[in-house]
Amino acid sequence: MIVPAFLSATIGMLVYFIGVRLTEKIAFLRDFNIPEPVSGGLAVSLLTLLHHLFTGTEIDFDLSGRDYLLLVFFSTIGLNARLSDLMSAGKVLFYLALITVAFLVIQNAVGLAGAALFGLPLPASVLLGSAALIGGHGTAIAWGPYITELTGVAGMAEMGLATATLGLVLAALLGGPVAKILIERNRLEGPHDAAPMVGLEFDDEAEPAEAVNHVNLMRSILVAHIAIMIGYLLHAEFTAIGLDLPLFVPCLMAGILLSNTVPLLRPKLPWPARTPALAVLSDFSLSLFLAMSLMSMQLWTLAGLGGPLATVLLVQVLATVVGVLFVFFPLMGRDYTAAVLSAGFVGFTLGATPTAIANMSSVTKRYGAAPLAFIVLPLISAFFVDLANALVIQLFVSL
Repeated sequence: MIVPAFLSATIGMLVYFIGVRLTEKIAFLRDFNIPEPVSGGLAVSLLTLLHHLFTGTEIDFDLSGRDYLLLVFFSTIGLNARLSDLMSAGKVLFYLALITVAFLVIQNAVGLAGAALFGLPLPASVLLGSAALIGGHGTAIAWGPYITELTGVAGMAEMGLATATLGLVLAALLGGPVAKILIERNRLEGPHDAAPMVGLEFDDEAEPAEAVNHVNLMRSILVAHIAIMIGYLLHAEFTAIGLDLPLFVPCLMAGILLSNTVPLLRPKLPWPARTPALAVLSDFSLSLFLAMSLMSMQLWTLAGLGGPLATVLLVQVLATVVGVLFVFFPLMGRDYTAAVLSAGFVGFTLGATPTAIANMSSVTKRYGAAPLAFIVLPLISAFFVDLANALVIQLFVSL
């Protein structure tokens, strides 16, 4: 059963409101900062699983409109970036890159141990490790056929996709609780008077903000679209010189470029950076993207992988949580930004960049803004990790 693109997007909005309702009714979701599109998306994916089990019919959502939302979201992140923030992020970026490389090695070492324990081909370890977790679905899809050909064992690609899927779920569920532990144990709190980056704080959402009107929303959308157009041009140039980057990366760069030049050249021109209207646009695009991503998970594809996958993922989760609590958070400075980054790092290492941003957004909407976190983590996850991951994966496969 194929659900058309327009209907899929509409269902995605409904899924978000299901998540809102679940968050209102279930204290755990609210207290541990589980993003609304995550709870709603998981609920609907479970319903599609039950439908498949009882009818034998697969529900396949057409997600062709989802990629646009991702481009809008990262263009808004870029538009909110200030060069002064980036200049002050040198130490944080260095440690973040260093810890990311360490996690790439740790995840593949855990995958290698799991492959040896359960009698799987040793090169398959990367599909239980960083190729599927930090790399996500895209990297798992890229390496799956190669590992299948290398080992001569069928089902390697499916195992990688299953690892990426479950990792995404765990990433979305664990980031908020980890941040809650760190924030409350260390009595941290963000500045509630800071300009919003992604979404308005919960207290502000109760009353309509006067600045969020159709004019400011249209201005925000227009500027985001201009950033996306420049992003397409940059992407073409990068591709021409052999630099293969996801399209959202040039859109992020274009937003940074615009926000750090146009206001200087035209100071009287109204600019949407760090305004409530742009925060609403950012929250909308991320929420709908994540709701559509999670509601479309085909959980029945995980059948048959049972014990090995569950065991390895349990160890990966424990390694991630322990590493974030006792290594990542102290190295990042033990402050509020470090706690928000911890939620994002859990989402990034076990899931994907949008999951990481959603985790951080859910935390900041409750405890206060952390602008630097929303800049540095996408820079590492977009620019740095793919190259580092490819090198580490190739090393483990070769050995």
